[in-house]
Amino acid sequence: MPNKSKIISGFSKLSKQQKIDWINSLIHESNAASTLKNQLAPPEKTQKIFDGLSENVISNYILPFSVAPNFLINGQPYCVPMVTEESSVVAAAASAAKYWALHGGIKAEVISMTKLGQVHFCWNGPKEALLEIWDELVELFTIATNDLTKNMRARGGGIQKIELKDFTEVEPEYYQIMVSFDTKDSMGANFINSILERIGDILEDFVGSHPKLKQYRLEIVMAILSNYTPECIVRASVECRLDQKELPGCGQEGSLTFAKKLHKAVRIAEIDPHRATTHNKGIFNGVDAVIIATGNDFRAVEACGHTYASRNGKYESLSHCELTKTSFKFWLDLPLAVGTVGGLTTLHPLAKLSLDLLGNPSAEELMQIVAATGLMQNYAALKSLVTTGIQHGHMKMHLSNIINHLEASPQETQDILAHFQEKKVTFTAVREYLASLRQEKVQ
Repeated sequence: MPNKSKIISGFSKLSKQQKIDWINSLIHESNAASTLKNQLAPPEKTQKIFDGLSENVISNYILPFSVAPNFLINGQPYCVPMVTEESSVVAAAASAAKYWALHGGIKAEVISMTKLGQVHFCWNGPKEALLEIWDELVELFTIATNDLTKNMRARGGGIQKIELKDFTEVEPEYYQIMVSFDTKDSMGANFINSILERIGDILEDFVGSHPKLKQYRLEIVMAILSNYTPECIVRASVECRLDQKELPGCGQEGSLTFAKKLHKAVRIAEIDPHRATTHNKGIFNGVDAVIIATGNDFRAVEACGHTYASRNGKYESLSHCELTKTSFKFWLDLPLAVGTVGGLTTLHPLAKLSLDLLGNPSAEELMQIVAATGLMQNYAALKSLVTTGIQHGHMKMHLSNIINHLEASPQETQDILAHFQEKKVTFTAVREYLASLRQEKVQ
């Protein structure tokens, strides 16, 4: 079961230690503080794990590990871990999540969880000869991989379907075996690839020894999972009645006017690939941050998402908006293959802590959390774009980076933050103001 989080106000104003104390109160994990602290100077055992994750390791590359509280997903509150270096991402997601938590929360559902793998091969014989033995082959593949699928089948997963695909019209002699899988809470890459390689070996041996088929040439090209999983889909959505609730950012315009502008912004991303690319990048600002925090593969998730965005023949928005005179609905459909057991999820101490913070979710639940975060990130970005402009909030969050770059002292930092509380932030403006502070000090 998820840990009991709660809606909290003023979280960003707490000190780092106060934030950690609040996290501890959620997960009741006595070593959470030491786990976080040890990332800067890992103990030997932890460093050995890091060194084993890649090759030619010479150091650790540190990225900010943040949390975004106030996510209410399917009635359950969450504090979402996020790893990102981009200013305003965490603040934007948390702000949008808090608003919607107070207005019914986010709804999320997993539509399907099918993952795919392929055995690519060349065959110079007639397709009919393969079709005649296909049922026999499928049975053989299933029996011969029983030892590999036994544990997964015990958890309710395993091989779902095995199909023969003919691509000879576009590439001479090229066929593939498409295998559908359910890997439950595991991302399943090693599981899938092991089965595919076994199937490839069986196919090659079977054809090579079959009296009617061995006269033909069959060559296995490769056996590998596909990171495109269009049947592993999660949907996250928010909706409200405009005549009863206010949408954030509407100001004096009113909810309907603001909603129309946001609806138009989404529509533009649906029809223009240039805008859709930036639009979807904003979604992945949130998605990737949670994927990295939980030890999953953000490269696979991104590749799949962008392919899915092009499934209709052109690149389009992953999120959508529906608007009537009285109601507003905003949703995101995302193909998402994640795992909560095995791999980095148990090896990396912060990945483990992230899953503890989320209540050790199933893969299905993590899919919903990730999609909800992407949705909130997208909503926050669109809100800024159609009201104050994206730079207003982004540069406010970027101010600390500018201050660090200019090597301001603690007192100068305090003065700069106070000065730019209500002023437009640019690098030049901050640099000039700092110069004036130092000039006054000299005088």
